[in-house]
Amino acid sequence: MPVAAHVLRHAAARPDAVALRGPGRELTYAGLAGDVHGAARRLRGRGVRPGSLVAVGLADPVALLTAVLAADLAGATPLVGDPAWDRRRWTRMLAAAPPDLLVDEPLPAAPGPAIVPAPEPGDLAWACFTSGSTGRPRAIVRTRASWTVSFPHLADLAGVSAGDVVLVPGPLWSSLYAFAAVHALAIGATALVPGRRPAGRGPEGLAAHLDRATVVHLVPHLLPAVLAAPGSVRAAVAGGAALAPGVREAAGRAGIRVVAYYGASELSFVAADADGAGLRPFPETEIEVRPGAGGLGEVWARSPWLAEGYLGGASGPLRRDGDGWMTVGDVAHPYRPGEPLRLRGRGDGAIQTGGATVVPEDVEEVLRKVPGVGDIVVIGSPHPSLGSVVTAVVEGDGGAPPPRALLEAVARSGLDAAQRPRRWYAVPSLPRTGAGKPARALVASRLAGGDPGIRRLT
Repeated sequence: MPVAAHVLRHAAARPDAVALRGPGRELTYAGLAGDVHGAARRLRGRGVRPGSLVAVGLADPVALLTAVLAADLAGATPLVGDPAWDRRRWTRMLAAAPPDLLVDEPLPAAPGPAIVPAPEPGDLAWACFTSGSTGRPRAIVRTRASWTVSFPHLADLAGVSAGDVVLVPGPLWSSLYAFAAVHALAIGATALVPGRRPAGRGPEGLAAHLDRATVVHLVPHLLPAVLAAPGSVRAAVAGGAALAPGVREAAGRAGIRVVAYYGASELSFVAADADGAGLRPFPETEIEVRPGAGGLGEVWARSPWLAEGYLGGASGPLRRDGDGWMTVGDVAHPYRPGEPLRLRGRGDGAIQTGGATVVPEDVEEVLRKVPGVGDIVVIGSPHPSLGSVVTAVVEGDGGAPPPRALLEAVARSGLDAAQRPRRWYAVPSLPRTGAGKPARALVASRLAGGDPGIRRLT
């Protein structure tokens, strides 16, 4: 069933229920359904047909979701991109698979009869970009069912229902936040989408919205800001990175239930932790950790939630084995069914130093516990004899970073010799992807380019 059909169903049953609250305006389900029908007719008038690829780059989250649902209703494949991209950037991003239409201005409603959705099994009906945390964003295409059939599973895990107001505090061109908003609409909840206005951006802007939300769907680095002023939030759904130490316990003290999940744009949901007992396979998902070097293995998944691949046949980390299993190269400790999945990050980000393999996330996990560390990125810096050396770039927790001596003391006590950073740097704030994750590749690039904003810790 198209996501737009869920919205139409809610409009018929609960027309006055609020569907969207955006910057300065809100829409009921009846209002949203009317706008979606009108925009879908406008798309049809511009030549959009079932199977068309419709790129959407709109800054207003309400206009963006209306256009996405309209494309869905018209049988097309919506692909959301960054509204800051101009047409030349879109052309470069989709050179191998040009869209049939780029929507970079809100779609005015067109008059006419209602459009009746007629989906076919396996329609390629949703597309999104990877976050770009490990490289340039790639456009991923998936079947409509690989999104929509997972909706009830997440709702059950998180205890989210039509009576909730779900705060989505990030840009909707991120697949994580796009899914969060669309999921809220599909179950009949209210999606609170502040967009990129200053009051809705980053940890400092969350407090302005928490009194109006009961659930928040976000990346883990924003959770401490929720716990500092939880408002009426009773549940948090967090994906995209591991939870920081102590966050789940602090959430429990604040009366907030946390559901953390692991996945990738290409794989969608792989595992979830709803009670603090560790990551377990997401419903209908099989997991294997295939043996590799150094006691770690590569995570493979088989489920109905997997993507079809990259648009235009672009290359990327997604690999298949021919039997329905896929991987993006994430690594984990050996895994047996019934045990929690213990992740150790992306295998292709491992640092080779002096013959040893260092997983950056192992080092980051230890050093994030140092008082005064807000966040940290560990990368490999070139070295003439060792190949690379472990390098840490530290973001202070609201102020100056902790002294290097303290960081080194914690590293000595908690890390093997090969894992300990040899180079230490500090930044006022780490660059992040649209999904809120530290942009590791961008940090490495800036450091290599001598960015003056990155200073050496002495």
